[in-house]
Amino acid sequence: MKAQSAQPKLTPIAEAIPKLLGSLPRMVETEVLPLRVAVGRIVGTDVFADLNVPPHGVSAMDGYAVRSAELNRERIFSVSQRIAAGEAGDALEEGSVARIFTGAPLPLGADAVVMQENVESSNDGARILHPVQSGENVRVAGEDIKIGQLLFEQGSRLRPQDMGVLASAGLAQIAVRRRLRVALIVTGDELALPGKPLKPGQIYNSNSSMLHALLNNLSAEVVEMGEVGDDYATTISVLTNAAEVADVIVSTGGVSVGEEDHVKAAVDSLGGLDLWKLAIKPGKPFASGKVCGKQFFGLPGNPVSAFVTFVLLVRPALLFMQGAARAFPVWVDLPASFSSDRSGERQEYIRVSLKEDLKGNTLLERFNNQSSGVGVSLSRTDGLAIVPPQTVVSAGDMLKFLPFSELI
Repeated sequence: MKAQSAQPKLTPIAEAIPKLLGSLPRMVETEVLPLRVAVGRIVGTDVFADLNVPPHGVSAMDGYAVRSAELNRERIFSVSQRIAAGEAGDALEEGSVARIFTGAPLPLGADAVVMQENVESSNDGARILHPVQSGENVRVAGEDIKIGQLLFEQGSRLRPQDMGVLASAGLAQIAVRRRLRVALIVTGDELALPGKPLKPGQIYNSNSSMLHALLNNLSAEVVEMGEVGDDYATTISVLTNAAEVADVIVSTGGVSVGEEDHVKAAVDSLGGLDLWKLAIKPGKPFASGKVCGKQFFGLPGNPVSAFVTFVLLVRPALLFMQGAARAFPVWVDLPASFSSDRSGERQEYIRVSLKEDLKGNTLLERFNNQSSGVGVSLSRTDGLAIVPPQTVVSAGDMLKFLPFSELI
């Protein structure tokens, strides 16, 4: 009887991630982009403000600009001027007030604004019904941003609200890390393009569209290498071409040990694998290594496994390569509404939805079918709950929850 070779030890994800990141190159190249197309990009250099925001004291509401010290007794003040947003008023005359509107600069001499609801206006002038303290209802110069303030450190990932901050500081463009070029390869003779009729034994290629969208969310430049059949020579050729045109190669399928799985063998011949087979469920056949000197990620072919390994491993790796200061998702502890038998040797990532109980508490509800081939489970749920190895889950147990908003 032929002796069977020992199965490779599964690598826990806590060991896999630092090993993976330690093998990755860090990009330093930057490009300067207009703000309107910079969202989602990684800031390339520290960004400092070179003006105050607001640049001068402005009224925080519609009302009357006053000298607060003159409001020690009730009297009628003359209205010496009217100042709208975008106008520069004159110095405020003693014994007078200025009609002022939200966002208008405070006239010299004024130190507070009385809201219009607290002023009785007539042809004779303005009677202040309620006095104010110095600085009340005024946005002082630099209240939002001060000259020299660090706005964003290099490595920050720009969000839509950050565009507003940059624009308010007068910046029209920003230096960001260049986009990663990612070659996307999907393998399998059984795959057909959506929109074309299925032949016997075929299924539609869903991974390509899903991974393309995930990479777009990371601002990657995706190079589609097309579907690759289950053929070793073709796999070698496509991988070689991908290494010539991209910084990173991402493939799905073909990383197991079946007779028709050729990706692992092809990668071994063109460079080699640093990681293969993780102690996670779904996603065990994940592979990582080098192809002709370029970073390679091999994802399983099942859609859920491909998604889970991408968001847990590939996404942080790509952010790390671009110099992102924060590459990993933030999780929260939430109670489970379900029970499950003891988990196996692998850490499990369960698709769950958020639901409220009668007391308004948020609970994790398990999707009924946890098969790695049920792609619809990713659309019908809100995130992943983590179940450590050899763990029994009872209703009410606290689990780490990774919302999809943190993963995509």
